[in-house]
Amino acid sequence: MIEVEAVLHVSLDLKVLYFGTPVVLISSRNEDGSANLAPMSSAWWLGQSCMLGLGNRAKTSENLLREGECVLNLVPSGLVGAVDLLAPLTGSNPVPERKAAKGYRYEPDKFGAAGLTPQASEVVGAPRVRECPVQLECRVEGAHAFGENARAFEVRVERAHVEERLVIPGTDYVDPIGWDPLIMKFCEFFGGGTNIHASALASAWRMPHQGMTAAG
Repeated sequence: MIEVEAVLHVSLDLKVLYFGTPVVLISSRNEDGSANLAPMSSAWWLGQSCMLGLGNRAKTSENLLREGECVLNLVPSGLVGAVDLLAPLTGSNPVPERKAAKGYRYEPDKFGAAGLTPQASEVVGAPRVRECPVQLECRVEGAHAFGENARAFEVRVERAHVEERLVIPGTDYVDPIGWDPLIMKFCEFFGGGTNIHASALASAWRMPHQGMTAAG
């Protein structure tokens, strides 16, 4: 018989449920045709579709509803610095009151602010992020109310681009050993299972673990 060590569970009113999801940079087009770029980590995939969770007042939500398209750029752990630069920026002007209270500021050139390079897409108008090794061009298939202040966007992947070094030779599969995605876990950045960078988002939201480092 296998012995099971006694474990104590406690009941909590959890404030955050970001147990760990890959970071995605969503690129979309503004009303004037310029590009918007926003980091997010509320995404999950099934088949060739993805569900995105976004706030109703986010510039990205506005763009997706109007344009019906976007690019999901999957971020490697090595780009954590660029993502952290984007975290306190918004494409909305004026800045929504709730975001302003947390120190967000308006930035019309998100690519430039993060030191990232726009790359032309093939089937949608929004640009890809050249530095991201996985880029998914998507069409919006639906937008569903989610709670009081958010929407769940259903998007379908129309074209996928993967950096050649990450493709298993002779297949259409990504090498899971070579691919090290940036993970946001409880608002902190992780790569390879290690806390790799201080998080501006954790600081803005006053998370109790702000100031963590790779050394703990």
